[in-house]
Amino acid sequence: MNALILIVEDEEDILELMEFNLGREGFETIGFLNTKRVAEVLAEEKVDLILMDRNLPGTEGSEYIASLRRQGINTPVIFISAKDKDEEIEQGFERGGDDYLTKPFRMKELVLRVKAILRRTQKTSNEGNITYRDITLNLASRTLIIENAPIELTKLEFDLLYALISNQNIVLDREYLLEHVWGGDEMYQDRTVNVAINRLKEKIDPDKSKEYIKTVRGVGYTLC
Repeated sequence: MNALILIVEDEEDILELMEFNLGREGFETIGFLNTKRVAEVLAEEKVDLILMDRNLPGTEGSEYIASLRRQGINTPVIFISAKDKDEEIEQGFERGGDDYLTKPFRMKELVLRVKAILRRTQKTSNEGNITYRDITLNLASRTLIIENAPIELTKLEFDLLYALISNQNIVLDREYLLEHVWGGDEMYQDRTVNVAINRLKEKIDPDKSKEYIKTVRGVGYTLC
């Protein structure tokens, strides 16, 4: 079955162009000019990816995604926005984005980013658990338990933590993580890894008392 992509873009001509180009690549799309029906579709359909503008009528796109994340909805998200300052891009990741594409953009780059996200998030998980200290990752349900309490992760964060736990006692450099977690596409940069690692740390160790992940300056990351 082809991946289903939900697009929220308030400029109708851009929305139609995105739907056309993604459809030509074999993807199914559902397009909206605002967020009014997004929750309804997510409840009724198996959506594989959301493409979300930020400047929308009635709501700000990243704030809307943050509200979905609080509800436990972890569908991967690519923000597509004219908000292109470093702090705005970082804010998008902090609010639950898996990737960020600034306007204006080339449709070819959009398609490549969509394929990269789907390659990573649609990997078939092996059944069973993998553990580290008081962390348990359930690979079948893709859930995280720390000290018997469930922790909500995005698909990106889950894959990142899985890569670290699967390679205990090994320092993983940013190039390795970009290759094995993000799919090796050249569009991703070291900063992408840094932001994702910091976001993961906040979720699994909010009071910074456990120090699960260690930064090895100039090299990469490893578990403590």
